[in-house]
Amino acid sequence: MKEFGYQRVFDVSGALALLDADPGARVLGGGTNLVDLMKAGVERPARLVDVRELPLGRIEPTADGGLHIGATVTNSDLAAHPDVRRHYPALAQAVLAGASGQLRNMATVGGNLLQRTRCGYFADVTRACNKRVPGSGCSAVEGEHRNHAILGASAHCVAVHPSDMAVALAAFDAVVSYETTGGPGELPLTGFYLPVGDTPHLETALPRGALITGVTLPPAPASARSRYRKVRERASYAFAIGSVAAALDVRDGVIRDARLALGAVASRPWRATAAERALTGAQPGAEVFAAAADAELAAAEPLPHNGYKVTLMRNLVVAVLTELAEEAAR
Repeated sequence: MKEFGYQRVFDVSGALALLDADPGARVLGGGTNLVDLMKAGVERPARLVDVRELPLGRIEPTADGGLHIGATVTNSDLAAHPDVRRHYPALAQAVLAGASGQLRNMATVGGNLLQRTRCGYFADVTRACNKRVPGSGCSAVEGEHRNHAILGASAHCVAVHPSDMAVALAAFDAVVSYETTGGPGELPLTGFYLPVGDTPHLETALPRGALITGVTLPPAPASARSRYRKVRERASYAFAIGSVAAALDVRDGVIRDARLALGAVASRPWRATAAERALTGAQPGAEVFAAAADAELAAAEPLPHNGYKVTLMRNLVVAVLTELAEEAAR
């Protein structure tokens, strides 16, 4: 492992000063992803700025009835918080599905948003990877890609985003807050992650030297009736091969609002806007749900060995929406 500097900070201004002064510095939260990549030689920061002691560890209601989640809130605390469980249950379910208890105790909300892909070629410094070394090629296109992207990929990268939490946040129209030395800023989660295009090494729209300070969830009637479902290759802790975060607001037998995001199918959490349009104003039912899934998956471009994901995601969307509709009818 390359030698690196380490400094713990206790205020946001101190963290920003270090990040601004050293382009090779990286933010350290729980370290559950970054430290592993440092051991593998994938990440080689000159300095780690430890932000765990920043005053960003609270979950608080907003004035309009939403919820603000600080960047250093641990995944365990997020999943256990009564307001999250009551008003955004799919978020709590996503966090609990995302990792073992030990990892959830360490991992932070800000760090979860910034975790890197779990593609095996990205983690292997002997193989070509445009995300790790721009211009080197993508080994997965002609290699092992069974669990890779079917939506929004390119010839330059077919890896998927690994976060479960971010899929639920995308469905809930979450907004990411950040600070820079030039002042604060915000990004909607749907614009936080960049399309992969021909620059897969550019993953987020955060300005250089920015520090994530929190995530805000707006109020929405649909959010309280929501669900996260994850499919993985083994029952124990594992990354998704497909996941769905969904919410339905059904009144008088009509879908008034639908929220749907897909995970493990693209380089970023995939907000299923085509499916949402097909659902809104319709009467809930299996045929409507299947048509909505088909509308979203019409854009899928599977690789030779991951076409199964199209069928998997169609069935998963229908199953989750059916459960939510049955719950609404009780």
